[in-house]
Amino acid sequence: MIKQRRSSLIVVLFLAVAVLAAPLAARAETPTFTVGWSVYAGWNPYFYMQKSGILKKWADKYGIAIKVQRFDYAASLDSFVSKNIDACTMTNMEALDMPAAAGVDSTAIIVGDYSNGNDAVLVRNNLNFATLPGKPIMLVQKTVSEYLLERGMVLNGQQAQLRSLKLINTSDSDIVAAFLNNKGNQAVVTWKPLVSQILGDRSVHSIFDSSKIPGEILDLLVVRTELLNTPNGQKFAKAITGAWYETIQQVVAGQANAIKYSAAASGDSVDSYKEQLKTTALFSSPKAAVDFTTSPALQQKMNLVRQFCFQHGLLGQGIKSVDDVAILYPNGAVQGRKDRIRFRFNAAYMQAAQQGKL
Repeated sequence: MIKQRRSSLIVVLFLAVAVLAAPLAARAETPTFTVGWSVYAGWNPYFYMQKSGILKKWADKYGIAIKVQRFDYAASLDSFVSKNIDACTMTNMEALDMPAAAGVDSTAIIVGDYSNGNDAVLVRNNLNFATLPGKPIMLVQKTVSEYLLERGMVLNGQQAQLRSLKLINTSDSDIVAAFLNNKGNQAVVTWKPLVSQILGDRSVHSIFDSSKIPGEILDLLVVRTELLNTPNGQKFAKAITGAWYETIQQVVAGQANAIKYSAAASGDSVDSYKEQLKTTALFSSPKAAVDFTTSPALQQKMNLVRQFCFQHGLLGQGIKSVDDVAILYPNGAVQGRKDRIRFRFNAAYMQAAQQGKL
């Protein structure tokens, strides 16, 4: 009798342990993905996406977990290339000159916006493009800041002076203080909110910004293609795309918490963040993003960007032709050699959002 009771007790304990262990095992097996983002008006909503619970809601729908992690911009790119994170916010140019140049086949699944005045060339002492050569110019080198500067030089008739530019590589974390604390610094290229902070000094003014080259500086969410080609990677792509459009529609609608937390993501005031949004051409609906991503204009703009990257040696070691780092577009067109595709635009997930199929 005693033996029977002890046996029953063992069974009960075993079942209890099994019941308790099951959820733990399930949680341990939940596929988890990490998205890296950095401070920028078009990317700050990732912070709100997490804070609001929107991200968790969409991740739960697909049985996965998604984390978002803030980085300095250059550090986020390094982490993505090193495969320490699964997806990363970056511009179209950095998608070429970082992961693609490093041989990491990558895919843009969300085309979030284009800079429409957020990036700017700022100067003191009434410098202009003709007098800029030879003067120190602070910027994060090999980023869209350098691209913007060169496009400004070319569009203002100073292409022959490009080799005379004196660039000073400066971290985005340090650039505001470094420029403002030394009046001897005469030129800087950066992006909002840093631009707005620097323009608080009345001795500084803008001579060129990205509104002069609309659609050339794109802000993307990029995923490693090998990950996207897995079942869990596709769940991730669907979840993050669904979360993005729910989030960005609240931002565009001016929903109070969406603006408040997106501003707080970069330590900005609500008014400052609203000002940044005015110079951010957000694709607030999936239809707008799909229309742009599938248009011939995208290929024309990307051609300018890839030519810049090649001419500056940003496409990787041993690259002898701009076509050696090729780009695949949603219609199947390839810019470059078909056997050398390293960067892809995939509109499928944005289209699914447009059709209500996420």
